Amino acid sequence: MNINIPTNTLDLVQRAFQGALAKIDQNLPHFRRLFPDDTTRNNVYPLRKNRQGVEDGSNIGWTTSFWTGMLWLAYEWTQDIKYQQIALEQVQDFAKRIQDRVDVDHHDLGFLYTLSCVSAHQLTGSEIAKRAALNAADYLLTRFWEKPGIIQAWGTMDNPQQRGRTIIDSLMNLPLLYWASQVTGDPQYHQKAHRHAEQLRKYQVREDFTTYHTYYFDTETGSPRFGQTAQGAADNSCWARGQAWAIYGFLFSYIYTKDPAFLDVTLKLTDYFLAHSPADRVAYWDLIFNDGSGEERDSSASAIAVCGMLELTKWLSDPTAKAFYQAEAIKILESLIQNYSTLEHPESNALLLHGVYSKPGKNGVDEANLWGDYYYLEALMRVARPNWKMYW
Repeated sequence: MNINIPTNTLDLVQRAFQGALAKIDQNLPHFRRLFPDDTTRNNVYPLRKNRQGVEDGSNIGWTTSFWTGMLWLAYEWTQDIKYQQIALEQVQDFAKRIQDRVDVDHHDLGFLYTLSCVSAHQLTGSEIAKRAALNAADYLLTRFWEKPGIIQAWGTMDNPQQRGRTIIDSLMNLPLLYWASQVTGDPQYHQKAHRHAEQLRKYQVREDFTTYHTYYFDTETGSPRFGQTAQGAADNSCWARGQAWAIYGFLFSYIYTKDPAFLDVTLKLTDYFLAHSPADRVAYWDLIFNDGSGEERDSSASAIAVCGMLELTKWLSDPTAKAFYQAEAIKILESLIQNYSTLEHPESNALLLHGVYSKPGKNGVDEANLWGDYYYLEALMRVARPNWKMYW
C-alpha cells in the first residue's frame, strides 16, 4: 500500500497485535500438538471435539491450519523462535495427515496446507512442508470434474448428494494449486484452478453481484444446474462470509492469472459488501440483515473482507480507488479492534468475538472462531507491515 496510514491507526494496530500475541501465548501450553475447536464455547476455545473415533484435539476438520497460521504470523512479527518451533511441529502433523489421508475428502485442503505448509516452506525452506503441500495439491486435483471444470466441495466423488457441488469458499483453496504450478513447473494445477474460478465467476455470482453459497453442476454434461445455500438465510440471500470469501478469493485468481474479469468482479463484490454493511461497518451474518434486525454479526466475514480489500489496493492503478478501499478497510478494522476484539476481555482465549459459524446449523453463533481470529491477525499484519508477503 502506497497511501499513508494515520499514526493513531498504526498505534491502535500495534496495541491490538500485542494483545493478540498475549492470547496466543496464553494458548501455547494447551494447543502445542493439539488443536482448538472450530469455535469457542462461551468465548473460550476447548480442545477440538472427538470426531471419527480420534482423540480430542486431533488434526481433523477444515480449520486447524488457522491456528498454525496464527503461529507463523506471530513468528514473523516477533522473530521469536518458539513460534517457529511449535508451528514446525504442527507441520509434521499436517504431513502425516495428508500421507495417511485423514479427513481429506473435501476441497479445504487449500486452507489446511497453505497456512500450515506453504507458509512454512516460504519462511523456513522446510522440505517436509513443501512435500506435504504438493501431496495435498495432488489430492485436491482428484476432486476436479473435467466437463463442468470445477472442484467438488464435499464428500467422496461418487456421493450422489455432493456430486458436482461447489461452494464459494473454494476460491480460497485455489492458491495451493497456483503455488504448486509455480514450484513444480507443471501447468495443470494452474489451469484447473483458473477454470474453476472462471466457472464460479460465471455461475455462482449473481447479476446483482451477490453470491450463492453453493452451486451444482452436471458432471456428465458439464451444464450448470442451480444455486443453494447451506449457511445463508435463504437460497437467494447473500451469506456475508461467502461474499467475503468471494472478494478475497477472486482476487487471488486475478493475482495468479492476471485475468481482468477477476479484478472486475472483485471490485463489484466489494462494493456490494460495503453498501450492505451496518453503521459500525461489521457485517451481520447475512447481508440481507442490518441494524434493527436483531440478528447476530459475523465479525469473521468483515475480517476476511478487510484482508481482501487491503490486498486489492495493491492491484489498482487509480489512486482515488486505492485510497477509497484502503480507507474503508481501515474503518472496518478499527471497529473490529475497538468493538469486537478481546483486548478488554481477559476471560476469553480468542482474538475476535461475535462471529457466526452456521446460524441455520445453530453452530458457533455469537462465538469466536479460528478463521476469524486468523484473518483479524492477518489484517493487523497487513496494516502494520505493508510489505508483508502473504502466504496465499
